[in-house]
Amino acid sequence: MILHCMRQATWEQRKDKELWGHRNIAADGFIHCTSPEYWWRIAPNFENESAALVIVCIDETKLHAEVRYEDGGDCGRLYPHIYGLVNRDAVTAVLPFLRDTQGRYIKNSELKEFADQ
Repeated sequence: MILHCMRQATWEQRKDKELWGHRNIAADGFIHCTSPEYWWRIAPNFENESAALVIVCIDETKLHAEVRYEDGGDCGRLYPHIYGLVNRDAVTAVLPFLRDTQGRYIKNSELKEFADQ
């Protein structure tokens, strides 16, 4: 499973489409994702976002598009990038981006089985 964060309003526009991600690909050439183990490293990037957010859980084995693990840099971590559109049937769950009173991410119970790395 890989994760992608987006505004809830964006998800509402995309959820019934057979394929989505056109804007992400136009902007970056791929769709940014992360593994559940690295999610805690990515979550702070969204804490200043005032809009409601969701975490889209994607089964990469069901994706029609290619997934490449890239951007390891000096830290040795690789992050999944989707080089193509996401087909609707690859989405296995959509979770709320939970926050504490300071706006910091709270780990979803559905992700607790994945140890932070």
